[in-house]
Amino acid sequence: MFKKPLGNLKTSAPLRNSDRRKLKQHIIQTFSLDPDVGEELVPDGLLSVKFKTHTDEPGVAYLGPGGDPLWFTLGIGSEAMIPTVYTLWKKPDLLPFLSTPSAVIPVLVGGADLMIPGVVQHPPSLQAGQLVSITEYIHHSTLIGSPLAVGHMAVDSDVLSEAAAKGKAVFVLHAWNDHLFDMGHKCNPPDPWEMSPSVANDQQAIEDKDDTKNNGAKEPLVDALGSHLEQTQLDDPPPTIELTKDDVSSILHDALLQAIKTTFSSSQTSALPMPASTFYSTYILPSRPAQSPSQPPVSTPIDIKHSSHKSLAYFFKSAEKQGLLKLKEIKSELMVFSVATSHANVVAHRPYLSLKDVALRNEKRGQREEEERTRVKELEVTELWKPHLQSLKFFADAGFDTSARYTYTEIKTVLDKYVTDRHLVNAHDQSYINVGADELLQTTICKSDNPANMEFFKREQLIERLSDKMQSWYKICAEGRDPVLKKGQIKPISVVVKVRQGRKATTLITGFEPFFLEAVALAEELKTRCASSTSVSPAPGKSSGMEVLVQGKKTKEVTEFLASRGVPKRWVHTEGKK
Repeated sequence: MFKKPLGNLKTSAPLRNSDRRKLKQHIIQTFSLDPDVGEELVPDGLLSVKFKTHTDEPGVAYLGPGGDPLWFTLGIGSEAMIPTVYTLWKKPDLLPFLSTPSAVIPVLVGGADLMIPGVVQHPPSLQAGQLVSITEYIHHSTLIGSPLAVGHMAVDSDVLSEAAAKGKAVFVLHAWNDHLFDMGHKCNPPDPWEMSPSVANDQQAIEDKDDTKNNGAKEPLVDALGSHLEQTQLDDPPPTIELTKDDVSSILHDALLQAIKTTFSSSQTSALPMPASTFYSTYILPSRPAQSPSQPPVSTPIDIKHSSHKSLAYFFKSAEKQGLLKLKEIKSELMVFSVATSHANVVAHRPYLSLKDVALRNEKRGQREEEERTRVKELEVTELWKPHLQSLKFFADAGFDTSARYTYTEIKTVLDKYVTDRHLVNAHDQSYINVGADELLQTTICKSDNPANMEFFKREQLIERLSDKMQSWYKICAEGRDPVLKKGQIKPISVVVKVRQGRKATTLITGFEPFFLEAVALAEELKTRCASSTSVSPAPGKSSGMEVLVQGKKTKEVTEFLASRGVPKRWVHTEGKK
């Protein structure tokens, strides 16, 4: 539907609040959503834009505040809302899904419909015309790939289970990387998600049913061009995909188009001329498509030797005949002199994820992780205690500084020295201390009501009792800042999800000030990180701190942000649903 650029694209206009509320209510009712989920999928700041497809079919796209298309309609006056993959990535179970091998995905992205032999999993009771999503099948797992396409069922689900069934399974309306998707920020699909037990059982039941009918489990495979589908028997160990020579030739041809389109811009053609063998190893081989690790591996090497071309020279001369490049033989060596970046096949080529892209992505991920490790250093939070009132005499008699501040370990050292010097360790059980044998220790750690009843204490209990009789302090050290030393007990940052105004969820963050975080700056950062509205107000109660409110259930996003600012995990306390 959107394999070609949208035509007659109008300027986007903000949706009125009343229209947005009506749209949200319509979507909630149509898809049986909770109101808070509806709020997330139809957010404030929604824009609408009219368009026409390449077949002159009119439609309306609804864009989120960040510009991503979230919903669209097709046809004059249509109220049938269709979610985009951006919306399905927020709620993968919004629609019933069919799964297909990774090799089929590029075919769908290119504008093809999903064929029946390409369906691996499908739920029962699907009806022709029903809206469904299409995901990548993950081999032997309860995980399911993120939705990559959406469309209408072409047949009932019963037809999919019939032996040797052929024809179309889904009329694809929109897919990842098509021109509707390109209106957004063009991100990569998120990680696979875990199927709920009920969905997983339904899917497994259908797979078992299909296996029985077909006398053995079968999985569809697609050739490099997506022009035909085959089925291969699943054995143990897992199967591999074998490609024909024509398949390998097609992949290499696409790799050449990929290399010309993505690598050879006007500024990079200066690398030419170069030997054909160098061009092949430097540009064509890295431009071969990357395979999903969740699918059976391809057993056929994708190179000239396993293609239908007799040699590398034949491959390049075939490309020259198509007008993709120009060759010249110098001293018996074939040289590539130029490439046709404006060739029709190059312009029409839809770039895919290549081996080079994967290598660069992994390299960048490693660099980012290294930068994160070197840039973000955890805050050093130390709880301290100072002798105070009842504990002053105890520390003085034990020979320790009464003006110093002690860590928990140091308090243990003080107590161990005191009980050892005075032979207070219980002779029968050394984990117990004879508190009743020492009047000073007894009056220090026991309550004033009846200290005589406190004869024995475990060592750890004694340390806790002693620290309770001391004054609480804390010290926080951060790289590039002076250490902060304050009196009082430090508490973890509180991140709490609360439901207000019916079922509308909000996330409240309090107690962040000691960790070098300022309310207004925190709210601004979370507004971007969570893609939600935020507000700042005084925290309730006697506390002088502030409270940051984020719309929606954003516990995960908030805790990840706090970690990125160096707040140790043990100093973040969360409550409520994530």
